[in-house]
Amino acid sequence: MMASGLWWAIARCDCLSSPQEKASDPNRGQRYSSKTSVAKSFTVVVKIGTSSLTKSAMGQLALSTIASLAETLCALRRAGHRVILVSSGAVGVGCARLGLRDRPRTISMKQAVAAVGQGRLMRVYDDLFTTLDQPIAQVLLTRTDLVQRSRYVNSYRTFRQLLQLGVIPIVNENDTVAIDELRFGDNDALSAQVASLVGADWLFLLTDVDRLYSADPRYHPDAQPIYVVEQIDQLEALQVQVGDRGSPWGTGGMITKIEAARIAATAGVRTVITDGQNPENIPKILAGETLGTHFVPRPGPSTARKRWIAHGLIAAGKLYLDGGAVNAICQAGRSLLAAGITEVEGEFERDDAVELLTKQGTAIGRGIVNYSHTELRKIQGHHSDEIPTLLGYDGAETVIHRDNLVVYTAE
Repeated sequence: MMASGLWWAIARCDCLSSPQEKASDPNRGQRYSSKTSVAKSFTVVVKIGTSSLTKSAMGQLALSTIASLAETLCALRRAGHRVILVSSGAVGVGCARLGLRDRPRTISMKQAVAAVGQGRLMRVYDDLFTTLDQPIAQVLLTRTDLVQRSRYVNSYRTFRQLLQLGVIPIVNENDTVAIDELRFGDNDALSAQVASLVGADWLFLLTDVDRLYSADPRYHPDAQPIYVVEQIDQLEALQVQVGDRGSPWGTGGMITKIEAARIAATAGVRTVITDGQNPENIPKILAGETLGTHFVPRPGPSTARKRWIAHGLIAAGKLYLDGGAVNAICQAGRSLLAAGITEVEGEFERDDAVELLTKQGTAIGRGIVNYSHTELRKIQGHHSDEIPTLLGYDGAETVIHRDNLVVYTAE
């Protein structure tokens, strides 16, 4: 049975693959299958949601599913893969432990319940993985850990060292101290950010459906499974209808998974939505079996610093660019100059991140600015040699240097 909200209806188009389309294209399997590289060692991030971890309205843990997940992840480790688990469930488990029937609504109550549940959840994981002789580590992150450059680098180094030691990090958002302004929002987004941080090859989003469908199969018996999404950007034009809530104890729905896939795809990570009740499908997918829905990745940012700019930083404002600036950035790989800016939106300071958009509002990239919003409003549309006169002091020749610029369509 598919949980309410975890389905989406979508028109048929070239960016999606149904069984009939897949059968008519003999080369399609080669584009998203890993059959040609079965022996390769992958970095794999696995996210399991609360709906898969719990089995009752009270949020009781589904121990058989968790045991199967532990066995699968240990098998991946023995096969030479590097594995990270992003696990939800702390709030649900905390509610069960405290006998609460409803998910907390206030931040303080949620943080208190999460503190109760996180310890219980990690104890269960530790017992299972210890039985399998697999060391694990608890990693609790807040959005600040990825926004600040020094903490981002430190987080990367910690993950790298844990993976080199053969440890499976178990990641969750640090709900006990996180605040609304600096939250990931849900663990789907967190898993995509972690996948980008470590430069993962695969991101598996385990949920209570086996894949995406063309409609809710409970009400539409002829609903077709979707095997491949090649261009996520086309989904908006198709008037996709997605639920924004999952199980009563979870925070996400299919919409958060699509957004997570968008983040991962732009970071060069292949994302798969598949059944959380059968985690043993993960090695089958790595071996090339057609299970779940695959989101085809785009070439990601070439360096860890650019991944940080693209996915770690929170954009404080927006810059709208004319056609010449868009072409110079996307096609020629040049820096952004003040002359190409047509509009400045938001309030930001020097060294903040901003989103870059076309005049029509299409996001093309992100970068770190050399000027504040006040300064940019004075110099937008002007040549660089006019900046000292307009501002009354010398400034940087570029608004965003190309070394601090990530282009979504080209990198």
